[in-house]
Amino acid sequence: MKLQQEATIKRLNRIEGQVRGISRMIEEERYCIDILQQLRAVKSALARVEDAILKDHSASCVEKAIASGDADEQRRKFGELVDLLSKVKN
Repeated sequence: MKLQQEATIKRLNRIEGQVRGISRMIEEERYCIDILQQLRAVKSALARVEDAILKDHSASCVEKAIASGDADEQRRKFGELVDLLSKVKN
């Protein structure tokens, strides 16, 4: 497993723990603002994971498509990125 993958899995495991903690907070009827702050932290952590995976995709899959010289593969990989980014925008 690549070092980047290990770091991403560790981040996701941490996020999983945070989500379980939020569930407990709700069960314990903790103060709503405290719960909302924890939810924001999880969203932020997920955004960082998303960014890391996107960078990895650009640095590996897209780079390979460009290096291959295969115009169809290059269009396909570029199209994937455009589709993903348009979904984020909406």
